[in-house]
Amino acid sequence: MKVTIITVCYNRVETIEKALLSVLQQSHSNIEYIVIDGQSTDGTQEILEQYSPKLAHYICEPDNGMYDALNKGLALASGDIIGLVHSDDELYDNNVITRIVEKFNDNLDIEAVYGDGIYVSNSNPSQVIRNRIGGAFSIKKIKSGWLPLHPTFYIKRSEVERLGYYNLNYRIASDTDFLLRYLYHNRTRVAYLNLYIIRMRLGGMSTSKSRAIEVLIEDYKIYRSFGLSALKAVFQKKSRAALQYIQSKF
Repeated sequence: MKVTIITVCYNRVETIEKALLSVLQQSHSNIEYIVIDGQSTDGTQEILEQYSPKLAHYICEPDNGMYDALNKGLALASGDIIGLVHSDDELYDNNVITRIVEKFNDNLDIEAVYGDGIYVSNSNPSQVIRNRIGGAFSIKKIKSGWLPLHPTFYIKRSEVERLGYYNLNYRIASDTDFLLRYLYHNRTRVAYLNLYIIRMRLGGMSTSKSRAIEVLIEDYKIYRSFGLSALKAVFQKKSRAALQYIQSKF
């Protein structure tokens, strides 16, 4: 299987090279790597240009935010399956993509795979802040505010072509809309892969404390748009996150 991986970035000079290497060093040989940069000004561009010969596509131009950049990547993707590695994050180890492909090959009727991830300290990536175990899939869990960790979600391109890209009406939580549209509204057939897929640094757009209220508001609107009990879903989602944080400390 050909796997397309998309990284979008803006001013991530401190972390972009580690994100790139986590993809370029994967054991799976058939990877199409697409990087979309929003015209960074902090030295990120210079790093990306060094690695550009190893990239299938490298675009450096202004965009209308992260989800606009991701949609550009989706439009270029030609892989059988598509996944994301954000510019603050790294694939957990060099065999992650191989294991994801094996899961698809072992379950030919599925259209998506998700797994586990960890949140680590931005200043000390060896320090685990929160352990995010996906667990078995169920619609009941979705109704209670659960969704797979977005960067662990790998989807067949044919399903993306059928159900569409990220909704640009949401500036910071469009991934919630994306996952609900696929897994809840359209019942995409999905399988859980019981292993760590991603290592995420706290401090990115969706994990920044300064954006927490904005995320809550958008999440509430999104859950309501799907006819779900929005207040209950958002409350349980945040309660689950708090519990995972506490469990990671003990």
